[in-house]
Amino acid sequence: MESLTYPITRYAPPPIIDLTSEHERKRLSASALKAFFGIIQCWKIRDEDARLLLGGVTNGLYYEMKKNPGGRLLDTDRLQRVSYLVGIFKTLNILHGQELADEWVCLPNANRIFSGSTPLDCMIKGGIPAMQTVRRILDARRGGM
Repeated sequence: MESLTYPITRYAPPPIIDLTSEHERKRLSASALKAFFGIIQCWKIRDEDARLLLGGVTNGLYYEMKKNPGGRLLDTDRLQRVSYLVGIFKTLNILHGQELADEWVCLPNANRIFSGSTPLDCMIKGGIPAMQTVRRILDARRGGM
């Protein structure tokens, strides 16, 4: 019986970033926070909801990060959250014009995953797994599914 192998591709996979590495988290934290606060501004999300998207950070820590994004080392959980939000933001801007892309997360959604609530509410309540689901839904739409 012939052995099956995965076909050879000419594309090299991107390196997997080790988010447990303090060096990598230092390298990514400032740009992640700048991106996060830019997205929050585009989406017109209240600070209270933005804090919850980051995993429930305190007021003091939130405003410290907002004032000085380069002075904070994010943990793995927060980097993952920001990564999903960046992917969602990017995909929304590919799928829709800027106005709808910026409003989409705050609009009630008839998709049964959201049960008529907003994607923002879903992501706040469900955390990282919900962010992953929203990202997958949007990526599937982008792929024509």
